[in-house]
Parts: sequence; structure tokens; C-alpha cells
Amino acid sequence: MEKRGENSIHAIVTDPPYGLREYTPHEKEKLRNGRGGVWRIPPSFDGCKRRPLPRFTVLTEGDREKLRDFFSQFSRRAVRVLVPGGHLFIATNPLLSHLVYLPLMEAGFEKRGELIRLVKTLRGGDRPKNAHGEFGEVTVMPRSGWEPWGLFRKPCEGRVQDNLRKWKTGGLRRISSKLPFEDVIRSAPTRAAERAIAPHPSLKPQAFMRQVVRASLPLGVGTMLDPFMGGGSTIAAAVAVGYESIGIEDDPVFYRMAERAIPRLAEQGPDVMLGTPATTRRALRDERMQLLPFEA
Repeated sequence: MEKRGENSIHAIVTDPPYGLREYTPHEKEKLRNGRGGVWRIPPSFDGCKRRPLPRFTVLTEGDREKLRDFFSQFSRRAVRVLVPGGHLFIATNPLLSHLVYLPLMEAGFEKRGELIRLVKTLRGGDRPKNAHGEFGEVTVMPRSGWEPWGLFRKPCEGRVQDNLRKWKTGGLRRISSKLPFEDVIRSAPTRAAERAIAPHPSLKPQAFMRQVVRASLPLGVGTMLDPFMGGGSTIAAAVAVGYESIGIEDDPVFYRMAERAIPRLAEQGPDVMLGTPATTRRALRDERMQLLPFEA
């Protein structure tokens, strides 16, 4: 991003390492060896085995300070490369979102709201560690039923309509002429078929990512960036909806994974949208039908 030209990216959609510590080489080695560390392996909830999850509650004040500094640097780079009116969609979690959002606003981004990904996972809801029998009616944290995505915008040049004409940005792409893009999206967990293609610990489902990526370019033109590509789900979603995109990943294992996974994830058919509300599925289907070339 430091080397990228100013005002050269039209949208950023990303799921960063918002705990920071969990994706250090030391912790990733433990994750890949199944030995825990900051990752809970194999965690369980009332006898149900869970996938590895980072324990954000173990972060020290030093870790949190590094996190603030990390996102301050990221924010300065992001606001520079985005064109005026360009949006940034950034995944986080309820425990750490303030450490992610504040540096973005300090860098000059406008907070435009928050997307709520409604998803039932097994994160949270645990009884006190090593005392679950003694405190059987106590839960340390509520079991999570949602995931926040911060929505930010680089300030427009003049009115939104002027910015749209000049930079092709400033708003969000509607689901259809009748349905606007909404800030609550129902989402099933990532399907097993997608995890088999890209076994990244934070892989987001195509059903969700395609909706977010599609909304990021209001006129359907421009370049979308994911600077924390991981297993490639965001870039695959961009390929699936026909957008130009750039993915960056500094971990060689995840990068090779993404290289293999992106074309296969992008080829996933209509059944990836099974976790999407019927009204949205119909609107997207109708729009695709309108865009099909006519053949006599």
C-alpha cells in the first residue's frame, strides 16, 4: 500500500488480524501444529467441538497498544490510496472494534455506520474456566450471534453526485432499483465445501462476501483492494461479481492457499446464496437476468 499510487483504489473490503497477536509467526506455528497458544485448540461448548478461535481476552495492554499503532499505520495508508468517496469495509469483533475504528477516524475517514453480520457461531457462552461445575449457571460472556463490520468513507469532493460523476464513488451499490443495500445481513457460517477449498481459520462465506463486495463499488466499476487476503474469499467474491480486484497477503502459506482457492471459490454456484434472505436472492437473480446478452 505504501508503494501504491495516491487515489488509485475505489474500495477496500478486508478482514484484518484485528487481534494482531494471533497471526504472528510464533502463534501461527502453534496453530498449524495444533498446540494452542493464543488459539483455543480444540475448544468445546457443552461437548460440541469448535474450530480454533483466538482468545482476544488474553491480550495485554502492550498488545493493545501495538494494535492501535498497527491500525494507525494502516489507516494512513488506506486513506491515501482510496479515491475521494471510496468506502472501507473492515471486519472486527465487539471486544476490539474501538481499537480498530478510532485510528481510522483519526486518519480522516468518516464513519458511515456498521454492518451487522448475523451469524450463529459457538464463540462465547462458556462457563468459568476450571470452575464450570461450581458455577454451572454462569456464562463469562454472551454467546455471540453477530459480527460487526465497520463502514468508513474517505470524504467526497463536493456533493455525492459530483463525486460519483468524477470518481465513481461516494455511495453503495443497491441490491436492485427497489431495494437498497442494508446494514444487517443474515449469514450462515462458512460452508464445509468452501473450507475444504481454503482451510483458513478466518474464511468468510461467499454468500456474505459477494453481497458486501458488490455493494462496495456503487456503479460497478473501479478497483477493490483486500490488503489482508488470507484464504482469498474477498478476492473470489470480486471475481464472482465481475469486479477488478487486488489481494495482498504476507504469509506464504496463506498466499499459496489463496492462489489455489480463488478460482474454485469464485466458481461456486447459486447454492452459495442459501444463507441469503429470499428477497435479496430474487433481486440479484433478476438483475443478472437483465444483464444477460440477448440472443435471437
